Amino acid sequence: MSIFLFLFVQGSVSASDRVPLYLVRLPASVSVAYVAETDAATFHRFDNGDALDYRGETYMSIGENGVGKQKAGDRRTPLGIYFVTERLDTTKMHEKYGPMAFPLDYPNALDKRAERSGDGIWVHGVNARADERPAMDTDGCIALPNEELRALAETFQANITPVVIARQIEWVGADEILVLRTELEAALAAWADSLERGDVHAHASLYDGEFRRWGMNKSEWTALLVETVGARPIDQVVISDVLLLGDPEQGGIYLSRFRQVVTENADTAEERTVESIRRLYWRRSTSGAYKVIAEDAG
Repeated sequence: MSIFLFLFVQGSVSASDRVPLYLVRLPASVSVAYVAETDAATFHRFDNGDALDYRGETYMSIGENGVGKQKAGDRRTPLGIYFVTERLDTTKMHEKYGPMAFPLDYPNALDKRAERSGDGIWVHGVNARADERPAMDTDGCIALPNEELRALAETFQANITPVVIARQIEWVGADEILVLRTELEAALAAWADSLERGDVHAHASLYDGEFRRWGMNKSEWTALLVETVGARPIDQVVISDVLLLGDPEQGGIYLSRFRQVVTENADTAEERTVESIRRLYWRRSTSGAYKVIAEDAG
């Protein structure tokens, strides 16, 4: 068996640059990433080219009751890592949404793990008759001035563009990002390698004791791995298009989102290839070990 872990990065930072701690690695498929800084009412844009390029900022409005969304109807904006899911034409909706909206995938796996509820968190425009709202004025969404939203619209790609929502941006140097990136790559490589080898014990050891998914705890998840991974004739696992992001609210928690191709029964009439998009949420322990605390797809 052999494992191939492709971690090509189009974007990088120079030694003199300082970047948000959350943007650990952007693959070539992610051309733009956004960081919404709620304390400053500011929406920041970063382009992923030959280097990670800070392209500027715009004013934004957030939830009437601030941040830290916990439940439906609390009129708070969530904090965390989210992705644009689609583009909505809002011209026939309430005028407060402006010309268009881009829904985010709240609640994510970490939100569900913490039993946070609600939905309908969008990046949208504003009433054309008042092209700016107070800093805290939405139902929990992020509202941008219409002119700015139109200018950014083509950069929002469904299920690709990340929007990290933070209280304040934590800026770090390229050397710190490189160390973190290397550690996370090693953890992901170990996860993929154990999957390919069918080593259930090694694979399960990379899951935290507080792991939760589909209502299962770590023991129940391990039993499922024995029944699935342990019984599958896996020949090759290929991981590519790896995105690494830091959670802005929970220090030491990171998301790895990647494309996974698993080949079973290679070179036989029963050969099968399964492709999927995976999300693993890692927590770094005080000892420096990374363990998966939540998992999702898409």
